[in-house]
Amino acid sequence: MTGALLALGLTFTAVTASFAQDQPFPLQAPVLTIDMTQMFSESRLAERLRQQVEEKLSDLAAENRRIESELEAEELELTEKRKSLPPEEFRDLADAFDEKVRTLRAEQDEKGRAVQQLQEEERARLLQQITPVLADIARERGAIVLLDRRSVVLAVDAIDVTAIAIERIDASFPSPDDPQE
Repeated sequence: MTGALLALGLTFTAVTASFAQDQPFPLQAPVLTIDMTQMFSESRLAERLRQQVEEKLSDLAAENRRIESELEAEELELTEKRKSLPPEEFRDLADAFDEKVRTLRAEQDEKGRAVQQLQEEERARLLQQITPVLADIARERGAIVLLDRRSVVLAVDAIDVTAIAIERIDASFPSPDDPQE
């Protein structure tokens, strides 16, 4: 049965690919596909989002390294104090240090989650911004559905509008770095 499905798929692909090549204009289809990952990785609008998130992650990593260095120094100091302090007093200092480490770790983890949430919120905002562009492409192609290409098992390349979407998004949302015309 798998062989029959593969043969059917290959026949479908060959026929639709041949049909698509004969078309002098973009294929009109009720279903289009788009590679959302590619669109989010290659459009300039998404690049600004990536840069913003990467900057926050880089800042957080630098802060984590600084905190780690400070904690290592404090731990060495505590280890030296162990030699001269009574056990009860050392235990109190060690417990306070352990609590400080747990608190800092929880705070840094929360900051990491906040950056992840920001990334998700910005991606949703980005998708909301580009929806009119995607809707225009779908309307021009007579489509009623636009699917993420990664969710599609088999499709002819002619219904993939990723490159067109990236081009139009970049044209619709120019980068602040683009020269003004």
